[in-house]
Amino acid sequence: MTQPLRIVFAGTPDFSVAPLKRLMASEHDVIAVYTQPDRPAGRGQKLTASPVKQAAIEFDIPVYQPQTLRAEDAQAELAALNADVMIVVAYGLILPKAVLDMPRFGCLNIHASLLPRWRGAAPIQRAIESGDAESGVTIMQMDVGLDTGDMLTTLTTPITAEDTAQTLHDRLSELGCDALMQTLIDIQNNALNPIKQDETLVTYAEKLNKAEAEIDWQQDAELIQRKVQAFNPWPVAFTQYQGQPLRIWQANTANALSEDDMKNLPGWGKTFTPGEVVQVAKTGVDVAAGSGVLRITQLQPSGKKAMAAYDFAQARNLVGEIFGATAE
Repeated sequence: MTQPLRIVFAGTPDFSVAPLKRLMASEHDVIAVYTQPDRPAGRGQKLTASPVKQAAIEFDIPVYQPQTLRAEDAQAELAALNADVMIVVAYGLILPKAVLDMPRFGCLNIHASLLPRWRGAAPIQRAIESGDAESGVTIMQMDVGLDTGDMLTTLTTPITAEDTAQTLHDRLSELGCDALMQTLIDIQNNALNPIKQDETLVTYAEKLNKAEAEIDWQQDAELIQRKVQAFNPWPVAFTQYQGQPLRIWQANTANALSEDDMKNLPGWGKTFTPGEVVQVAKTGVDVAAGSGVLRITQLQPSGKKAMAAYDFAQARNLVGEIFGATAE
């Protein structure tokens, strides 16, 4: 009969909560949780515990929140826990080699991509933005590099035409739980099969920023659609309309106008400017792109709640208006 493992869990955001809960429901002994220090949040900037800390408190697990794991006292505190393995899921602190070597089976990371593709900070969003056909999770044996460790377990999932970063995030979080539990079984049975990453296949998922969420209407409509989906729920794709940002929450090209459809529009014969609204219908607001047409189905004007694009258009004569940085 295999022995339960003594586990230290390190994580911070929502993505990390599902694996922690799965571990708590297993035979294994989660002896401590490490998470980022409480941060100011909300309009009042009140100090707020991370989602992982909140979950740990519910389970009555000891919580540690060092500013760094490079300090000798923090390392001594961790060593005293005598863990078999440390599970790291979007923790947010660098683990020095002394920490990586501390548990009996080292430190394992749940990474939300099919390594070596999309190492780095935003693998879910970059996979959608790039039009990848599939994504997945990799359980990785951590080393001192950035997502460079040996791969222990990999599970895949298709990226559907409807997926946003949020829906894929939620699916990968659950998939990560499955992959983690399989890896722990392999540890118990001495059946790990580490696989080196192929460095020739590496891509990097750069951290998201708000500036890149602004839509460039010169781009292809399908590329813009992927950006809308990749940046939902943050930072949210946006364009300019009458000098104010207009956030685009949902859009598609599958149901948008084809080039032949556009020939039947009033005023056909002129050149449509990228960003120009070419049609309004109950199914959405069609906007010309550098190539193709994007149908916006849900948007959010500045200072208001998200709404159907058709509802937004009812109080405005949008056809012929031009979205974008130069729009008045």
